[in-house]
Amino acid sequence: MTRTPLADVACSIARATDLFGDAWTALIMRDVLTGVTRFDDLAHDLGISRKVLAARLARLVEEGVLIRERYQERPPREHYRATAKGEELYPVLLALMEWGDRWYAGSAGPPARIRHLGCGRDTTPVSACAHCGEPLTVGNTTQLPGPGGRTGPGTRVLGPLLAAREG
Repeated sequence: MTRTPLADVACSIARATDLFGDAWTALIMRDVLTGVTRFDDLAHDLGISRKVLAARLARLVEEGVLIRERYQERPPREHYRATAKGEELYPVLLALMEWGDRWYAGSAGPPARIRHLGCGRDTTPVSACAHCGEPLTVGNTTQLPGPGGRTGPGTRVLGPLLAAREG
């Protein structure tokens, strides 16, 4: 039996996790978006092997999530910076952080806080309706088929379920 890559599944979650589905990639993006941008600093901070880090960074650059920029000519040194595509992963990381804080922070509390620079207050991310501002939950939303939806690997049961909701 041949495995179908997640990138080929008609599901945006599958396609996104094909790139972003391992913990190292999420932690690399966390670090880069927080200001840890040099290879050696990333390797030291994460305790990740240089080989694994190089592979993850190469994939993120190939996908247009990060770019390599030269910050020093002699000796030549480069660091990584998030592209617009990479910066748009920030809400995903905040959602994971909020969930982890709620369920795994422990008695000492969350390991980091988010401060909104606009108002100067600590905050938590909220996923809300773009039209009315109400927080989105599993209980007050439903998924419907989109124009790119299809039934196939990864959506053999889900595809027909969504299609039935449209009718």
